[in-house]
Amino acid sequence: MATVGSAALIIALAVSVYGVAVSLYGAKTRRRDLVDSGRNAAYALAALTTLAFVILEVAFLRSDFTFKTVAEHSSTTTPTFYKASASWSSQEGSLLLWLFLLSLWTAAILYATRRRMRDVAPYATAILLGLGAFFAGLLVFAASPFQTLGVAPSEGAGLNPLLRHPSMMIHPPMLYAGYTLFAVPFAFAAGALITRRVDAEWIGVTRRFSLAAWFFLGVGILLGARWSYQELGWGGYWAWDPVENASLLPWLTGTAFLHSVMIQEKRGMLKIWNASLVLATGVLCILGTFLVRSGILDSIHAFGASTLGVPFVILIGLLIAGSVALVISRRELLRSEHKLDSVFSRESVFLANNVILVGVAFVVFWGTFFPLISEAVTGTKSAVGPPWFDQYTVPLVVMLVFLSGIGPVIAWRRQTRATARKSFLWPTVAMVGTLVVLVPFGVLDRPWAWLTFGAGALVAGTVVQEFVRGTRARRAMSRESVPVAMVSLVRRNRRRYGGYIVHLGMAVLFVGVAASSAFEKAQDSRLDVGQTVTVDGYQITYASATARIDQRAGRIERIVFGANLRVRKDGKDLGTLHPERGFYPPVDRAFQMNPIASFFEGEATSEIAMDAGLQRDLWTAVSPDVAALQGRIEALDEGFTKGIQQAGDQLAPGQIGALIGQALNSILRSYTDDPPPATFRVLSSPMVSWIWLGGIVVFFGAIVALWPPPGGATKRADARLLARVSQELGRA
Repeated sequence: MATVGSAALIIALAVSVYGVAVSLYGAKTRRRDLVDSGRNAAYALAALTTLAFVILEVAFLRSDFTFKTVAEHSSTTTPTFYKASASWSSQEGSLLLWLFLLSLWTAAILYATRRRMRDVAPYATAILLGLGAFFAGLLVFAASPFQTLGVAPSEGAGLNPLLRHPSMMIHPPMLYAGYTLFAVPFAFAAGALITRRVDAEWIGVTRRFSLAAWFFLGVGILLGARWSYQELGWGGYWAWDPVENASLLPWLTGTAFLHSVMIQEKRGMLKIWNASLVLATGVLCILGTFLVRSGILDSIHAFGASTLGVPFVILIGLLIAGSVALVISRRELLRSEHKLDSVFSRESVFLANNVILVGVAFVVFWGTFFPLISEAVTGTKSAVGPPWFDQYTVPLVVMLVFLSGIGPVIAWRRQTRATARKSFLWPTVAMVGTLVVLVPFGVLDRPWAWLTFGAGALVAGTVVQEFVRGTRARRAMSRESVPVAMVSLVRRNRRRYGGYIVHLGMAVLFVGVAASSAFEKAQDSRLDVGQTVTVDGYQITYASATARIDQRAGRIERIVFGANLRVRKDGKDLGTLHPERGFYPPVDRAFQMNPIASFFEGEATSEIAMDAGLQRDLWTAVSPDVAALQGRIEALDEGFTKGIQQAGDQLAPGQIGALIGQALNSILRSYTDDPPPATFRVLSSPMVSWIWLGGIVVFFGAIVALWPPPGGATKRADARLLARVSQELGRA
């Protein structure tokens, strides 16, 4: 099967190169047969990469350790779900996933445009297949997932314990889906510029791909934050890590693009903005992949140093040079058809929104690459930390939330004083009322958080007002009940009202970020059994120690030390939390040298315990003092080794494993019978759940906007119904 997979990738590379050549030549000579042949090459690429990906997945599911990547990233004890997703934990598998997803989206967009944009599509085909050729080339020449071992080991190394979390295993496919989907508008924008088609047709053709890219990339970012919050044991969800930032950058510029294209479609403005933003987003998606693969910046997400850095740098350089050249050479064609009529207009708000989003992206980019910049300038690699990022991004984000409450209700072209009073009265009341109500709660000590709460209330007021007005107008047309009228309203204008829901979700998310960041209480304490620590009014008592051995398929998978924490507040018993710390032994441990100590020398993971709620999360993690057991471990190792040497070959492997299990159980019993002090991290974080709730609302809104409208949604109402709507809105 490995041979078949390798052959599929080699043919995929050849097909991609062929498709690029015939698409470009067909576009130049206007030969439809060659253009069609290039499109067929894209279909063939999708089929070949699907075959290769399925072969690799089957190898992981079957624990086929003749595949080198399977032996290095899976094991017989790995649960089936993680076996299926372990393929993209490897560098080779993740690159194949990238190519697989890109080929699917390429085939989909080329099929959808087979009778449209016939002058632009061949160039877009060449660009998409060119990216396919790049990744296929990496898989064939530099990082083959189908490399085999001469002698297959009986057991694999297993999946990295830190990745054994559901959200983390879904996180990479979501990010890669976003990265590869953004390649579609990138390619069509470049094709439109090449052919001097600078109208908005390419935007309409690729709109759903752009929205889907933004959706999947956002899901991936949020899942990564959730994994960090639950798995890494430090209590946060965002650390301004380079790889985290790399995924955020195209999401920021993609968000700006999705807003500004509405102005181009509506008024023929911001064409340079749109072309630049979509091209920059495409480049940043490749940059994000490069950061994970190259290891040039320190990150817990990076795969470490590899040989792939140089090819990625060359590709990124070519994409940047080509994008800049296209925009500069077409700058006259990209001039706006209209100018801003007023500062107080939706166009100006969207423009300000774009400036802020690009500003945030620049801050994130500068801070992420500052170590490389400082090393190039001064010879010393210096890094900036979260306080530096927060100093610049927090004010910008507050302004962004504020503008997202203004944009949906301000008028196009010019906002009059009368319409402004009508549009902004209730949202302003909601904002001011929220700011006033919060003053007695001490929020003025955190002014940026206070302002975020007010801006969030403004957004909520705006969205509620727009839904109320729209529902009232719908009822004036159809005499439907309120629920039916609201559903019909959304169904017939999914893009608009889906966007409102997205704005509301983002406001909820940022309120959660502001509250949890500004008002979090944290404490690290070293406690003996029976001792208590108080954090934010919660009394957390170390009630007892726990320990166990987890086995799978007859093999010891990990050793787990934990604690039972009794929680009380205001004299009430709130229950028990059970944080744990798991220790995974390295697969290549030397039984003859240190068979017992080796179980504590591999990866370790934190299993946090949490009491979560809309108002506050009480989060706990434990770090057991394993060093206190060192003397007993060494004594057992010494005795065990002597016994093995004396027995010679008389003990079977199963007997040796049983003896090791007995020794480990004795250590665990000594730990629970006389537990040493353990270190606990306790956090009381207000409104963290609002982040996840806001994310759900955002993605629900994105799905609403993506969902195809019903067939009759575009029919016009008759004059009588329109008159009734006008009368109803006039009374609003």
